[in-house]
Amino acid sequence: MAKLTAAERAGLPDRAFAYIDSRGRRRLPINDEVHVRNALARFDRVEFEDDAARERARRRLLNAAKRFGILPVGFVASQLRVDRGAPDFSTMPSGSVTFLMSDIEGSTLLAERYGDLYAEILRQVRSMIRSTARRFGGRRVDAHGDEYLSVFEAPAPALLAAVDLQRALGRQSWPGGAQCRIRIGVHTGRPTLTESGYVGVAMSTVARVCNAGHGGQIVVTGATKAALGAAAPDAVRLRSLGRRRLLGLSQPVPLYQAFADGLATSFPPLRTR
Repeated sequence: MAKLTAAERAGLPDRAFAYIDSRGRRRLPINDEVHVRNALARFDRVEFEDDAARERARRRLLNAAKRFGILPVGFVASQLRVDRGAPDFSTMPSGSVTFLMSDIEGSTLLAERYGDLYAEILRQVRSMIRSTARRFGGRRVDAHGDEYLSVFEAPAPALLAAVDLQRALGRQSWPGGAQCRIRIGVHTGRPTLTESGYVGVAMSTVARVCNAGHGGQIVVTGATKAALGAAAPDAVRLRSLGRRRLLGLSQPVPLYQAFADGLATSFPPLRTR
């Protein structure tokens, strides 16, 4: 498909796009049949600001498809999936970024104990993570199983999102009276951004840091603490947990625990070597 030039894109009215975000960035052109078909194919790769924005864009796109006589069978079917498609990495932040990874503690036991209810627990957890990350400017990088990875342009919003998320999860009532807690790892690095995602040691590091913690805990690397500098949130304190060896990494990593009002403070030792 021939791409729109900058001049052609600028000349289109707002109604020629399925999605316009809060910053005025116009996405998914639907000005003709070819672009509508392309928008249908790319819809699942767009990171929307919230579910309401996604639904508005979906309706505009379906209306455009109807106008051009396109029957979007595959598109409609794809909207029934729990986690839809891959993000559009061409719009992701690059350079120094901060990752927030979370996973559910004891997810296998929860699944065994609550059976079909676990699907609803997982759905609620993902929804809370997604909405919290977005509120602080985070973007979804990947979500599979009980793990969820978000990226932020700066470390302070990532740390505040982690705190807000743990508070919200601590207040949540879960189906069947389940006790569901997540562990969170936060790490700042300079990964390589490719068309299919981030690659580099930063990805391995945040995964290992997340795995080292416990449900309700936020573990932050020294790289993130250093990147915070004077921008460190006043409401969040970081206490050193020492330099720890993490599986697959050649050098020990300085780790810190985040403390803030409303968070648990006592945890077992980190799961490190």
